[in-house]
Amino acid sequence: MSTPSSLASGPEGPHALRPLLDTVLDALSEGTRARGGPLPSGGPDAVAARLRDAIGDVLPGQGDPDALRTVVRALTETTADPADPLCTAHLHCPPLAVATAADLAASALNPSLDSWDQAPGASELEALVTAALAREVFPARPAFEDEAPSGPTGVQGAEPPGGVEGAAPLQDGTGRGGGGENATAHPDALVTTGGTESNLAALLLAREAHGTGVRLVHGANAHHSLPRAAWLLGLPEPVVVPAPAGTLDPAALDDALTALPGPRGSLVVAATAGTTDAGLIDPLPEIAALCATHGARLHIDAAYGGALLFSDRYRNLLTGLDAADTVTLDLHKLGWQPVAAGLLAVRDPGDLAVLHHRADYLNADDDTEAGLPDLLGRSLRTSRRPDALKIAVTLRTLGRTGLGRLVEQVCDNAHEFAALVDDHPGFELYDRPTLSTVLFRPAHAGDDTVAAVRRRLLTDGRAVLGRARIDGRLWLKATLLNPRTRPDDLAALLKLVEGNTPG
Repeated sequence: MSTPSSLASGPEGPHALRPLLDTVLDALSEGTRARGGPLPSGGPDAVAARLRDAIGDVLPGQGDPDALRTVVRALTETTADPADPLCTAHLHCPPLAVATAADLAASALNPSLDSWDQAPGASELEALVTAALAREVFPARPAFEDEAPSGPTGVQGAEPPGGVEGAAPLQDGTGRGGGGENATAHPDALVTTGGTESNLAALLLAREAHGTGVRLVHGANAHHSLPRAAWLLGLPEPVVVPAPAGTLDPAALDDALTALPGPRGSLVVAATAGTTDAGLIDPLPEIAALCATHGARLHIDAAYGGALLFSDRYRNLLTGLDAADTVTLDLHKLGWQPVAAGLLAVRDPGDLAVLHHRADYLNADDDTEAGLPDLLGRSLRTSRRPDALKIAVTLRTLGRTGLGRLVEQVCDNAHEFAALVDDHPGFELYDRPTLSTVLFRPAHAGDDTVAAVRRRLLTDGRAVLGRARIDGRLWLKATLLNPRTRPDDLAALLKLVEGNTPG
């Protein structure tokens, strides 16, 4: 029997949760039926009014025993549903059911990863996950390479990124970093809230390694969080390198690095493996070689494209990834995790020592010396959810092969949709997709018309398309992250755009 004050954990927790879960699942079904599409219709004002009317006073004098059903149903009715095949605007994935169920367990158990006595098992699970994923990014190298200096050393031609055949399975091993003396020779990773935090942490590590004068060099195609992180960290104004074809231009990068003075390591080049606008991948091998030549540190933002590591067919697109010093990954994009599920993979775990921080109530010296793990150096945050739980469950459930199939399915869907666009005389295709993003627009339409078509579909709640401005023109953007999308769905999306475009 569940009461409003029942607890989710402890011996009675499962009994209290079970009827509440039935209520939530019923409310999800009711709200989905009421919405009837990928997005609630009516536009922002109408949707806001609908939600307010359904919920009423969020802090009444007396509680409402039916609040769980009411609020969940109202939110479901007014949400954008990434599982709908016509919801394709953003890097906003439909989460796997198994990952969502694992996230329920994380909420019920509620460990906080700022001290071992709050998260004894969760901290070890996180170490397993971060070590496994760090090895995917930075696979083991031949023994003679271990003696080479850390940092970019060029591309490993004979060794594909993401590990060699026969590498250790995902769930084996650990690789703890941070805290100085706990660092090992193995690569490591931090769990983050996503690409923004990962990029911030990467620049922080670079600043602490090379001083406050370290300067960011990034392409014009880079994610906005990178220059923002430089601003937050008090770094000099970043140098922006042209990306005329949507990817960073190596010749322009070479010119920029040659022209910038400073000691070795004072420049941090940020490349992108999966741009937000078009899903493009910078020429990583050439960029890595330039960083090695000029003594620049290399960070790769692979928040979107990093999951190609799981695919035997597409992982070659990430050749050069393992030459980076740090790599951003984001499994709530191509990883089908509930938000948040970000990581920052770090080649040299010694870099993480700068995150060490002492707070006597969490990691007192005598406790650490007595063997209690010090967790404060594992994040920029203090209180942290065990986001590694849902990731671990997903990795174990699907394995590399299962995840690879999902990645390949959405990429294949993008190629199929691009072919539909290219074959249709009423549409213009920007280019063949690299990942799962397709840019297109009605032929002979101006930018104002393109924008109006997108907003009309949003207001009607019939389709959710993104927008991207490239080469001075506005394009509709379909980011296909739903592996259950079928050819008929793709054809229906194109027909909706066609039917809402003025003749």
